[in-house]
Amino acid sequence: MKMLKTLKTIATRSQDTLLQDAVGAAALVVMLVVGLHLPSFV
Repeated sequence: MKMLKTLKTIATRSQDTLLQDAVGAAALVVMLVVGLHLPSFV
């Protein structure tokens, strides 16, 4: 229960940059997938 409360506190404190962090994480995942599939294109 304490972990859930901690996560909620972190989410409310970092509300301003939460969307930017999510977009950055999605961009990293896309780069990883493209990088792993790149050898099949060459």
